[in-house]
Formats: sequence, C-alpha cells, structure tokens
Amino acid sequence: MEIGIDSFASAMYGDSNTLSSVDAMEQLLQRIEFADQAGLDVFGIGEHHKKEFLDSATAVILSAAAARTKNIRLASAVTVLSAADPVRVYQSFATLDLISKGRAEIVVGRGSAIEAYPLFGYDLKDYDALFKEKLELLLQVRDNEFITWYGKFRPELNNLPVYPRALQEKMPIWLGVGGTPESFVRAGSLGLPLMVAVIGGQTHRFRPLIDLYREAGKATGFKPHELKVGLHSPGYVSNTTEKAVEEYYPGYAELWTKLGYERGWPPVTKGKFDGLIDDLGVLIVGSPERAGENFTSQRSAWRC
Repeated sequence: MEIGIDSFASAMYGDSNTLSSVDAMEQLLQRIEFADQAGLDVFGIGEHHKKEFLDSATAVILSAAAARTKNIRLASAVTVLSAADPVRVYQSFATLDLISKGRAEIVVGRGSAIEAYPLFGYDLKDYDALFKEKLELLLQVRDNEFITWYGKFRPELNNLPVYPRALQEKMPIWLGVGGTPESFVRAGSLGLPLMVAVIGGQTHRFRPLIDLYREAGKATGFKPHELKVGLHSPGYVSNTTEKAVEEYYPGYAELWTKLGYERGWPPVTKGKFDGLIDDLGVLIVGSPERAGENFTSQRSAWRC
C-alpha cells in the first residue's frame, strides 16, 4: 500500500489567521519537502480557479516542489482535462517529469467544480463528450511522438510531433472518478489506474463500483496487477482527535455549506460531520493513531 497527501493549495486559513498568498505557497512547498523526508509515496496538487485556492497552475507548483525534493512522486489531483488542451497538459507534465527525474504522474478528471468550463470557453452540456475526446488525445500524445488526430473540440493534428517527451517511457495517467458507474467502466476498459475521489458518505459504497472497474478491465484483456486502485479522502491530522475536530470542523462546515448552497445541498451540521469521521466515513480527521485506524478501516471496506 502507498500513502500520499493531496492539497488544494488553500489561499486562506480563516479570518483570525490570514496568510498572504506568498506565505501560503511557501508553507505548501515546505509541507511537500517534509512529506518527501518522511517517506510518503506521493504528493498531489488539485486544480481550481477560485479565490480560495492557489492551485490553478498545478504543474508550476509541482515543478517548484520537484526542485526541493528527491524521492516523492508528484501528481495532479486532478487535472480538469475537459477544460484543458491535452497537448499542453502532456507538455507541462513531461517537463515536470524531466525536472523531477521521472517522478511525475497525472490524475485526470472532469472536475467536481465547474468554474473552469466558462473560464476557458467550454459548454457544460459537453461535460462528458469533452472529457472522452480529450482523454483519447492525451493517451495518444503520451504513447506517440508524432500525432495524427481529428476531433470535435480541438483543431486536427496531422503527423505533428509533441515535445518535450517525458523521461518515463509511459508516464502514469490515472483516471479520477466520482460515483458514476460509466466512469469506472471507462477506466477499466482503458486499463488506466483508478483514483476514486470520495467527497462524502462512506467508503464501502464504492466497492461495487471498483468491482465494475476490475470486471471491465478483465473483459478488455488487462491483468489484475495492471488495474491499480487509489482512494482520495479529505482529512486533517493534529496531536489529538479532539484538537483535530476543533481545528478542522469550522472551516470544513463553512466551505461545504457555501459549495452546497451553490449546488442545492443542505448546510453542513455537526451531526453529519461526526458521521463522516467514523470508522467508515470519508473524512480522515484525528490524531496520527486515529488516522492510521481510518486508513485500515477504509482499505478493508473497498479493497478487492
């Protein structure tokens, strides 16, 4: 089992303890350095285009981290591929792969937040079609130096090369998924490693979907060892579980109540939060010992 950390590069830490964007970014890079020194396997940076976050240029942050680390793998979490140019995505992460000497990974997804679509001129009605087409192109660019390609959402490519090439012969491209069965089947059919982004609820509900992923992969001819599964769970670790809850809950409730208002969800309550931090809940919040227990419980609930 590999263990890593994802970050959305928070720009603010509360009204009473506001950090400048410069200080917040420096602290993030220091945390990635420490994760490398502590022996964690991977550090991922998300992608958002909101005031609250500093992660709109994920590969730039990861490249800065690459220059300050030695072993930890550096990944997106996730790259909103539907609103991006796959050629530029590959070039950015191939460059990161060269800087990091072969430690880059890409986790691509459609994104749970939608602000990137109007920002870059895409229509939400094309939500899935955009992702399907762009994923196909990204995989072709990764696997081939010269590309001939025709699609609906991007100008064609006629035997054109894409540079630089990554150091890794086949730079890992994960498929980040939420709860849509079709997404799990797509990942399995393509033989791509699967990253399950669990935002709410309990992790055991994803077991049937992971079974779908493995069944689709097997039917397409992929071996079990080729069908790698990862789980992304939000969380916060402090010295004690009580302190972790005290420090994490106010900001969590504020953020998710705001997001919920935008999407028609009910406000976050303390009772709902407590359910999310139990043994099978999605949130890993508590002491280091409690976090370890959560890892074990979640792994046993969804592993295949």
